[in-house]
Amino acid sequence: MNQVKDVTGTGVPLFLDDIDTDRIIPARFLRCVSFEGIGEHAFEDDRQQDAEHPFNQAKYQNGRVLVSGRNFGCGSSREHAPQSLMRWGIQAVVAESFAEIFFGNCTSLGIPAVCAERGHLEKLSDAIQADPALELTVDLESCELRYADESIPVTIPESARDALVSGRWDFLAQLMENQSGIQAQREALPYLNGFAS
Repeated sequence: MNQVKDVTGTGVPLFLDDIDTDRIIPARFLRCVSFEGIGEHAFEDDRQQDAEHPFNQAKYQNGRVLVSGRNFGCGSSREHAPQSLMRWGIQAVVAESFAEIFFGNCTSLGIPAVCAERGHLEKLSDAIQADPALELTVDLESCELRYADESIPVTIPESARDALVSGRWDFLAQLMENQSGIQAQREALPYLNGFAS
């Protein structure tokens, strides 16, 4: 199973409050049959309205850790929002707080969504802007975010932390690991026995 114990990479500072899922991925991009290509449309409308949006800036294009404010991912409960962030390249999100459904969708995709105090987030956002090459590590085992000589505490519900660290967030991998059990169950079902294949 795919364990997510930490995420290391550069950051993307988007220190705003109440960023909703409609802003993360506009509704017109929800008609896709699969999630392929959805990453290029992350924050599409915001990026068109603001040429200086972090997702437009070359210096943040390889960012892996998104840093934001309070109530991130509020609004419509669409899986497309974390899917678009993940496919853009985001592997972890650090914010003051998250909308509950967005948080759950992140966890089910293996994206740690961790909380930090506002003062720490402001300082972190400023540090990323001052040095876009600054490396951050979100460590789920020690529940801290490290950068430069700084270490800040982060929080995540224990059930989500355990699922990520153990790899149990990945339900498909769990299913694939138990193929013998699946086959045994299939053979035990009376309505699947005796039918020509």
